[in-house]
Amino acid sequence: MNSAITGCEHPAPLQRGDGVLSSHSDGQSRKKDGLPRSTSSNHLAYDILDIPPWYICIFLGIQHFLTALGGLVAVPLILAKDLCLQHDPLTQSYLISTIFFVSGICTLLQVLLGVRLPILQGGTFAFVAPSLAMLSLPAWKCPEWTFNASQVNTSSPEFIEEWQKRIRELQGAIMVASCVQMLVGFSGVIGFLMRFIGPLTIAPTISLVALPLFDSAGSNAGSHWGIAAMTIFLIVLFSQYMKNIAVPVLVYGREKKCHTTKFRLFQVFPVLLALCISWLLCFVLTVTSTFPSAPTAYGYLARTDTKGSVLSQAPWFRFPYPGQWGLPTVSLAGVFGIIAGVISSMVESVGDYYACARLVGAPPPPKHAINRGIGIEGLGCLLAGAWGTGNGTTSYSENIGALGITRVGSRSVIVAAGCVLLLMGILGKIGAAFATIPTPVIGGMFLVMFGVITAVGISNLQYVDMNSSRNIFVFGFSIYCGLAIPNWVNKNPERVQTGILQLDQVIQVLLTTGMFVGGFLGFLLDNTIPGSLEERGLLAWTQIQESEESTKASKVYSLPWGIGTKSCTSSRVQCLPFWPRLEHGGKGAGRASQLTLCSQDSSGEHQKGAAETRM
Repeated sequence: MNSAITGCEHPAPLQRGDGVLSSHSDGQSRKKDGLPRSTSSNHLAYDILDIPPWYICIFLGIQHFLTALGGLVAVPLILAKDLCLQHDPLTQSYLISTIFFVSGICTLLQVLLGVRLPILQGGTFAFVAPSLAMLSLPAWKCPEWTFNASQVNTSSPEFIEEWQKRIRELQGAIMVASCVQMLVGFSGVIGFLMRFIGPLTIAPTISLVALPLFDSAGSNAGSHWGIAAMTIFLIVLFSQYMKNIAVPVLVYGREKKCHTTKFRLFQVFPVLLALCISWLLCFVLTVTSTFPSAPTAYGYLARTDTKGSVLSQAPWFRFPYPGQWGLPTVSLAGVFGIIAGVISSMVESVGDYYACARLVGAPPPPKHAINRGIGIEGLGCLLAGAWGTGNGTTSYSENIGALGITRVGSRSVIVAAGCVLLLMGILGKIGAAFATIPTPVIGGMFLVMFGVITAVGISNLQYVDMNSSRNIFVFGFSIYCGLAIPNWVNKNPERVQTGILQLDQVIQVLLTTGMFVGGFLGFLLDNTIPGSLEERGLLAWTQIQESEESTKASKVYSLPWGIGTKSCTSSRVQCLPFWPRLEHGGKGAGRASQLTLCSQDSSGEHQKGAAETRM
């Protein structure tokens, strides 16, 4: 038996009295006609190993693309001013298309060869601060004439060289820094550090992924609180109150051909439906001139035509390619600054891996999967630098929040999302059209997503004895400092003065990253303040990893196509820190373990001990 999920044969779903098909409740069986498995709020609609029908995968992939759209579009637009591109929307759309295309490649690499969890890859805000710091240096400040739209000729060679030499400098710094991330991942350094990382480190790290973003999410939503509130209301209504309502849909099957069945539409597509309805309402209110047309008026950002210039100027087809802006250049200041962003990105990604595993019903990721995931993210940053996105790539926390809302954890859906990103990167006109989603709609969506991510981080404390004053202090102090220290450093950047510019940039980037501050303090205090393994939650944490690593973990985190289980199983290869381990003494035992995974009792339920994710 090979390691693919298609090797398992499961009984057909059970027919319930209300006419809705229901599958087994443990999250391992297949779906028929694309129907979710259970009405219970504690069960996933699709497990990580499930393969929904292709049409469900496409729509869910588009939903994930829309969820990540705000972050993907925001990064190039934030960098535009310091790249001297504030008056060149066409080049901005090229950067947006490039980051779509590279994000699609990196997503496919991560899902197929990396950590293998359903995590979307995209531009990282951890690289924005060091990038802006580098571009603010005297050598890279934009000339005064580039700030005057009347003096800018976007097609002149002089202007093109002005912005291209800056993005080439960013490319070189990102490519060099990405090599450090690949070394840390593929060498096993990050996996070695995981033995010292427990729930009291993971909880503040994940929580501080979203908590510091309340300001930006609130600012986006505050551009029109009415539209933002409606978006929030629709997402909550669909995902929580209407999740068990089955809608009749027309489907096609091999046996029954074309027929109607019931499908829990609101449970699977709450974000997509809410975005479409809010977007449509904004379009109607824009056409009827209900929203103000003055750029400074309240509610102007709710209009759907505020970014119309990008849509009209973008080409229908454009193929991004490596070195499209020229040969990258490298400077020491830029490399050190981006390395600080790489450190923050790795800390965030490790927290994202654990959060994603909890939401999709997967065991905690083993060391080899974490090593591989961080290494592949470094490879993604190298590709992003080569293509010239002006940014790197990392795991997207927003999409992990979407997993918690939709309860769809299938790996196949993220593969479809990666393909959608590739397509949007090539179809310049369609990709630019998505950039016209009104700001308050994106802000309302982010408020819901960030709330879910924060709750996922706090849920890691269930393994810890929270009656212990030691643990209360560690978690509370880490969270509070993760909010207070970055806030002070952002307001007083001139106080960080060591006399060495590169060191100042590294320190400033690290201290303004809340997840790094909180995670580091949690790591330091948890490993230095005396406490038993049971009190710290490490005993339960280890037991979960050991009990599940040889069963479901071998199926989730192993490489595809039998790599490491049927081929490339020599002892030399097994010594690589990122290579999956053979369980129970080799191939034969691995097959027996996989047979156990697929076994079921006569009632159609899996054996006891199946993993279950509870929110």
